[in-house]
Amino acid sequence: MTSTHETTPLTTDFDSVLTAVGAAVPALRDNGIQAEADRWLPEESIRLLTEAGVFRVAVPERFGGLELPVAQVARVLAEVGRGCGSSAWTASAATEGAYLASLLPDRAQEEIFADIDTRFSISVAPTSMYTETDGGYKLNGACPFASGCRGAEWSFVAGALQRADGSWGQLLGVVPTTELVIVDDWQVSAAAGTGSCTITIGDVFVPAHRVITVDQMFYGGDPSRAGAARPGRTYAFMGLLLAESAATIVGTARGAYELFLERVPGKPITFTTWFDQAQHPITHAQIGTAAAKLAAAEALLDRCAALLQDRADARAEPTVDEKLALRGHAGYAVQLAREVVDDLYTASGGSVIRTSNHFQRFHRDVLAFANHGLLQPSVGAEAYGRSLLGLEPTIPLI
Repeated sequence: MTSTHETTPLTTDFDSVLTAVGAAVPALRDNGIQAEADRWLPEESIRLLTEAGVFRVAVPERFGGLELPVAQVARVLAEVGRGCGSSAWTASAATEGAYLASLLPDRAQEEIFADIDTRFSISVAPTSMYTETDGGYKLNGACPFASGCRGAEWSFVAGALQRADGSWGQLLGVVPTTELVIVDDWQVSAAAGTGSCTITIGDVFVPAHRVITVDQMFYGGDPSRAGAARPGRTYAFMGLLLAESAATIVGTARGAYELFLERVPGKPITFTTWFDQAQHPITHAQIGTAAAKLAAAEALLDRCAALLQDRADARAEPTVDEKLALRGHAGYAVQLAREVVDDLYTASGGSVIRTSNHFQRFHRDVLAFANHGLLQPSVGAEAYGRSLLGLEPTIPLI
């Protein structure tokens, strides 16, 4: 498949990627206005992320990628979020897609990673249908909320499979995005820059080497396979998705916090005698509380990443209780991020509603991301609480 963008010199390590992303934060932030208007990221934002090495952080080393551990990938995504929530969410789809591609047979990996800056969209809800055919499967259906599909070279699509014996299963396949139809239906009030349109699939052939089972997707494939992810990089995918997606939200909330700090000094509180909001005691408490909540959210995500890494290093799957703890901790980190942007929005005054004010976009994006079905804090807390009480989980995906 021909790449739609040029390959840039390799960013060599985690620190250089993080530094490059940090330098790009102001531009990503300014470009957020255009991203929202266009309902997709501006080319400059994509170029900055590419040149920083963001799309290479989860690519296997044997193809020239960095194959960073989950904690470092999450840090990179959070740093992108400081600049633009939509950019971070799109980047998380790319890093998660690169990880999923590393679970595929070698032939598929060689096709996909011919361009180490390749980008992915992922649709894990099984809303499509696979049908067995010679050499692979025919795929039909539609997938809403395909984040990043407008700039993705490859799209992962989950779907149901009815086998010849009448039994059912679920598959995850990857197809060139050029073989799909992107429906221009992403008309939304938040996270507009993610371009998360519906993709439709009409009788597309997916060769067998580009398909894995959903069990392989969630539980790391076959670590004994030649070309599999190197030791310490085979994670339980649900935990990986939770840790990386929550990191984008917490990073976006930190960006909102920084915007608030920049705006407060010298800003009068309208219709009061306070001519500098930075001098007001309530502001001090608001900022101190926000900083503590962000630190707590980041610590929870560090804990999630540490558990995932410990199990990956041991080439073991987390226990059910550990998976439910991951769900609860990631969900509460998202809850804290949501509280930070809500509280600071309330403290920002009427002028914050202007579209030229970046804070209002950060606020809306965090609230929207927090409503994702796999990240909703209340669902995570309920699942975690049942585990702590020794009860069986009531959610199907852990």
